[in-house]
Amino acid sequence: MSREKTKAVLNQSVADLSKAAALVHQVHWYLRGPGFMKLHHKMDELMDGLNSHLDVLSERLITIGGSPVSTLKEFDELSNIELETATWDKTTEERLTEVVKAYKYLSDLFQDGVHATDEEDDDVTNGLFADAKGDIEKTIWMLESELGLAPGL
Repeated sequence: MSREKTKAVLNQSVADLSKAAALVHQVHWYLRGPGFMKLHHKMDELMDGLNSHLDVLSERLITIGGSPVSTLKEFDELSNIELETATWDKTTEERLTEVVKAYKYLSDLFQDGVHATDEEDDDVTNGLFADAKGDIEKTIWMLESELGLAPGL
């Protein structure tokens, strides 16, 4: 089986995880105000998590015969994550809201991966997408809790 849908979602994930990591890194650098000491370190943890998912999904793509995108240009062209030039005028809440938006997109993308791998009978990649989705959903819950939101709002 060629697993073309699976490869496509994996490559989309590579681009989007790369750009999401850049967004979180930007927040890490431009974060200011109450909560800085705690959130600055948390952004390091989030980058590590995104990079871990990136590595696992990229290697899976290679394993099944695909070729992951690997340049900044490719990431920017393929990714659906928004990333603008940083400014100093955003609040911590605005920055965390941008991260939540990116993570919600990743959760939906990984669900697309679950569907594609179901359709193409790729249980291994299915498990990777399901695990990544679970991790991303937990992070959304934590970030939204930091923003004072109840789960699912």
